[in-house]
Amino acid sequence: MAGTGKDVPAVAPEAPVGTVPVPGEPSAAWRDLLRLPALTSILSVACFVLLWWGVAAWVASPIQLPTPAAVFAALVELVLDGEVYENVSVSFLRLLLSMAVASALALPLGFAMGLSERVNGYVDPLVEMLRPISGIAWIPLGLFIFGVGGTLPVFIMTYVAFFPMLLNTVAGVRGTDRKLVAAARTMGVSQARIIRLVVLPGALPTMMVGVRIAFAGAWAAIIAAELIGSPSGLGFAIEWYRQLLMSPNVFAYIIVVSIVGYACDLLIQGLRRRLTPWATGTELA
Repeated sequence: MAGTGKDVPAVAPEAPVGTVPVPGEPSAAWRDLLRLPALTSILSVACFVLLWWGVAAWVASPIQLPTPAAVFAALVELVLDGEVYENVSVSFLRLLLSMAVASALALPLGFAMGLSERVNGYVDPLVEMLRPISGIAWIPLGLFIFGVGGTLPVFIMTYVAFFPMLLNTVAGVRGTDRKLVAAARTMGVSQARIIRLVVLPGALPTMMVGVRIAFAGAWAAIIAAELIGSPSGLGFAIEWYRQLLMSPNVFAYIIVVSIVGYACDLLIQGLRRRLTPWATGTELA
């Protein structure tokens, strides 16, 4: 204090509330780092590989369950030989063709069912009778009709992709805000312009969900179809190496299937965000 001739020691400012580190807890920087999606994915994959390695060591049979190192070596060899690229391109082209055919059939029919109760009354019973039948169940009959080749996998994938696209299109059309439709009709907008400018934007987010589900189902179905009814593709390669008891190659192709499917799913999600920017930010945390 002034006039006492003694220096008063400076008092350290109090730390803001909530910034005092607690022993045993990670710092804020580490918490932010652990929340990164890429790091989370890497940690989950690492845990899976460690679990796989432990189970493979316990089984101790390279034919039943090869180690991750053996599978990785087989995958590198298949990639360098160009075999992976060839089979992926064949299966992916079939997938694109089936998705195009399913879209051409399901989207117009879904709009018709969503806009007209009469059309829905005629078509919905048939859809609900066919939808519970798995696409794989049609493989034996498809072998009689199409034979072994590229047509059977395309047929199976189209069948599997058709129903998610159709049902999500119907749900999206029926979920369009009726007040907007009524307002457009009051303003004298034609039915075609109402569908294009009001119904389609309102239904598009739900339709994109159907496309994502359809892709996942079709990509899983192509492997089963190519296992039996195709002389090429990823499913054929898996069955071929299984017969040769080359388990590392079988697992390598299974990893390729998962990587391609995951990458395509990310692309579909990016396309959905780009096509429907007004629907982003509405997901639950």
